Amino acid sequence: MPKQLIECVPNFSEGRDMDIIKQITDEIESVEGVKLLDVDPGKATNRTVVTFVGEPEPVVQAAFLAIKKAAELIDMRTHQGEHPRMGATDVCPLIPISNITMEETVKWAHKLGEMAGRELGIPLYMYEYAASKPEWKNLATIRAGEYEALPEKLEKPEWKPDYGPARFNARAGATAIGARDFLIAYNVNLNTTSVRRANSVVPSIYENRGG
Repeated sequence: MPKQLIECVPNFSEGRDMDIIKQITDEIESVEGVKLLDVDPGKATNRTVVTFVGEPEPVVQAAFLAIKKAAELIDMRTHQGEHPRMGATDVCPLIPISNITMEETVKWAHKLGEMAGRELGIPLYMYEYAASKPEWKNLATIRAGEYEALPEKLEKPEWKPDYGPARFNARAGATAIGARDFLIAYNVNLNTTSVRRANSVVPSIYENRGG
């Protein structure tokens, strides 16, 4: 049977302390059958995008270990950065690569959510193809208000997480886990110093997913 491959692209809310980033990626590389492809830290965003690939089961195990380590090392109470964020592991999407359907990838995303929710005490929301309700397909909807809005949101029944406790985790925040297609990100330089003008064109060219 052809080997199934999925990619995982977690975004961690740390882009300045390379020791913390290395400890997280070491957890990923500790899982046999997983290949770490890229580590992209950003100082201004204070965020690191990590990419790794492998068969579904080891990828999910590596993602779980990375989420766990990030929750131990990153304290969201002191986090500041230019990118929207709501958790130590902000987003953790799975992407089907080879010999696996999106529907199968969704099942693996939910396995990851169930395991992390059961063992880590972090509120977890499922998004994109793994979303449990239509309005949660869009990551920007889930992340509205960012980390600072979580205490109030988690008290509302409509914001009960898919997995994990409906209780504010001050240190780790919350995490969005999903299944999605490939995402192409790029930067645009505008010939203006006006923030208002720059912001006015954003909705036309960019859906604020970030994961």
